[in-house]
Amino acid sequence: MARNRFNSGSKQDAELPKAKINKQSLQKISALLSYLQPYKWKFIIGFLFLLLSSLTGLLFPALVKVMVEVAQGNPSEYGLPGTVSGIGGIAFFILFIQAFVSFFRIRLFVEVSEKALADIRRDTYFKMITLPMGFFANRRVGELNSRLSADLSQIQDTLTTSIAEMIRQIIMLIGGVTFLIIISTKLTLFNLAILPIIVVAGVVFGKAIRNISRKAQDQLADSNTIVEETLQGISNVKAFVNEAYEANRYDKSLRQVVQIALKGATYRGGFASFIIFCLFGAIMGVMWYGSYLVEQGMLNVSDLLAYMLYSVFVGAAMGTFPEIYANVQKAVGASERVLEILEEKTENISIHPENNKIKEKIEGNLAFEHVEFSYPSRKEIIVLNDVSFEANAGEKVAIVGSSGAGKSTIAGLILKFYDIQKGKILFDGKSADDYALTDIRNQIAIVPQDVILFGGTILENIAYGKLDANKEEIIKAAQQANAHNFIMSFPEGYDTVVGERGVKLSGGQRQRIAIARALLKDPAILILDEATSSLDSESERLVQEALETLMKGRTSIIIAHRLSTIREADKIIVLDKGQIAEVGTHAQLIQKEEGIYKHLSSLQFEIQ
Repeated sequence: MARNRFNSGSKQDAELPKAKINKQSLQKISALLSYLQPYKWKFIIGFLFLLLSSLTGLLFPALVKVMVEVAQGNPSEYGLPGTVSGIGGIAFFILFIQAFVSFFRIRLFVEVSEKALADIRRDTYFKMITLPMGFFANRRVGELNSRLSADLSQIQDTLTTSIAEMIRQIIMLIGGVTFLIIISTKLTLFNLAILPIIVVAGVVFGKAIRNISRKAQDQLADSNTIVEETLQGISNVKAFVNEAYEANRYDKSLRQVVQIALKGATYRGGFASFIIFCLFGAIMGVMWYGSYLVEQGMLNVSDLLAYMLYSVFVGAAMGTFPEIYANVQKAVGASERVLEILEEKTENISIHPENNKIKEKIEGNLAFEHVEFSYPSRKEIIVLNDVSFEANAGEKVAIVGSSGAGKSTIAGLILKFYDIQKGKILFDGKSADDYALTDIRNQIAIVPQDVILFGGTILENIAYGKLDANKEEIIKAAQQANAHNFIMSFPEGYDTVVGERGVKLSGGQRQRIAIARALLKDPAILILDEATSSLDSESERLVQEALETLMKGRTSIIIAHRLSTIREADKIIVLDKGQIAEVGTHAQLIQKEEGIYKHLSSLQFEIQ
């Protein structure tokens, strides 16, 4: 088993990458903030409720201070009631106000973030499915799915919680420090003198712990990859009697996870011990110095109590900042990755169905004129070189050649999945560039070798060729495709769920579903991309009969591996290393003693 397969597993448990927060990154993500515009008033009201909730929270230590003073027989300095009960009543009233505004603050922020994120998700998905094929050739499906799930969820969490919590904690920090200074400047300076030690220790230990945690996550992901690959290839493991090898490999990986985890535990334990010592040491130090000031008559007991409560507020606010800042960093990184998609250039296709209807009909004449093509990801490799051929309306044109000759590339170019570098592709004598992209794809159907069905019902999969088709049209297409009988053999008939990618159906059944879908579309040009190459003899016979029905009266481009399926083609084009080597009928090409077609035929024992 190849060693590089260890890197193929998805590291689901790995943290989302963080981005540096600077002027450039904030300017880049400002585009996403425009999604808040439709809900700005609710956001502003929620923000005002956030301010009110934070400010009312700062009043409680002051009320406790007054309550203690009144309990000691001292009159209130702020015109408040002179009884403990009266001040307690005010405290509960403020608590009710805080609870009330907190409810609406959370409700409004969640509503704004959910709606804004739904808009971002919608636009990102719409953008993604209208991007050209070249975009998908360079990216994995898992990566793109992560953009819609993990990245947008991180942005959602930040909009819903992190930003609001950051604003709240900033208010609590500034307000708390202000009240600490008002109550006792000396005690505050003493308190702040301890702070740099804790901050520096937190930064040093925190960085080391994060690095070790990341290594542990990576190693655990590698271990999970071993499990995933072993179970996926369990038949190979057993066939080669390599159970012991795989078990040893997994055990070795787990031991590495344990070693890294223990190293991380050492750092976390040391950091926790240091913080506990510093935290309680700071509390004891403040209590000691505060008690000394009370003893000297420079501070009273109520002030010391209020000071301790405000210290808790300040400490809690400072303690939450590292996590909040890390979440914002992740959100910035996630925003940049989502914006990469939103800034990509799309194909000229609308997400509104009425804009994609056929505007210019194609009769079925197709021509390639001196076409040269290289894939965007491999521009240095010429896949098609000076390719020219014609297919008149209603003709069957077969394209054959060895693997890598460029057969399937021609199918992709007919559908305009890619732009050619040189030459022209013509429909009815008119350049493909002069047609709307939707006009071309609406009038071309493809039946591929590996049919991928959607996870819904058979009815829904056939109807994908014509979304507004009624059931009678769908059944007629299935009958023409030799699919009706096997469909009705299922208890649920056309309502049978095919499973993910159509796994509940055989290869021949999936092919006939694809043919029924193409029949329903009623295209002017049909592309058969090795549609029978992976089928058994009986399935091939049924599929071939369905294909004959499908090809009647329309231009058919048949990309074939089995040469027995193309003998009746009006024209056979033989590709070799991206160039046309031979053109003719089966009878003509089989007569060329040194011809490529004759050689391919002999390899398949098809010479007669």
